[in-house]
Amino acid sequence: MSPSIPQQIIGLSTSQKVFKRLLDVLLSLILIPTLLFPVSILIILATIDTKIFGLFFQNRVGQYGKEFTIYKIRTYDRNGEVSKFSKKIRKYKLDEIPQILNILLGQMSFVGPRPDVLEVMSTLSKSDQVILSIKPGLTGPASLHYFNEEAILAEQEDPIAYTNQILTPKKNAINKDYIKNYHIFNDVNYIYKTTLHVFQNMAL
Repeated sequence: MSPSIPQQIIGLSTSQKVFKRLLDVLLSLILIPTLLFPVSILIILATIDTKIFGLFFQNRVGQYGKEFTIYKIRTYDRNGEVSKFSKKIRKYKLDEIPQILNILLGQMSFVGPRPDVLEVMSTLSKSDQVILSIKPGLTGPASLHYFNEEAILAEQEDPIAYTNQILTPKKNAINKDYIKNYHIFNDVNYIYKTTLHVFQNMAL
């Protein structure tokens, strides 16, 4: 059963939602034509690398607990293994670029909590369900704070326990603070910082 919250729950104001959506649409319309060719190349390379069609589809939980299909560059093969090429794609967050289409469709936003699978989102506590009052994001304050999350998890003896007990509660707290203190300029800042992080990682 999908998690759900009343649509009147306290979150962003109507004007904040309108300006946030305008920013999403404007950036999407600019970026999609610009990134269409490189994303097509990534899909072809991922298809060759994983030997499965290079675009990955998965159900995620979005605003108000409604599920939607997310788009990503495939990084796992049929055996669930990640190649060196795929690891680089994931490190630079290039596998997330197709989600700009999700943003244009109104299923996601450029900034917000990362969308997760039903099994995870259905365990949200009542106080944490406020994060479902906004659209999930391509990036956000929690994503930036844990930009190298895979490297952090690789150092843990029990990555699943660490995620459940440490990462998820901290991310939820960061996301709730983002909603409570929302401002459109914060979104612009998070988008800028994410872009900076990606290019810095590529330079390493």
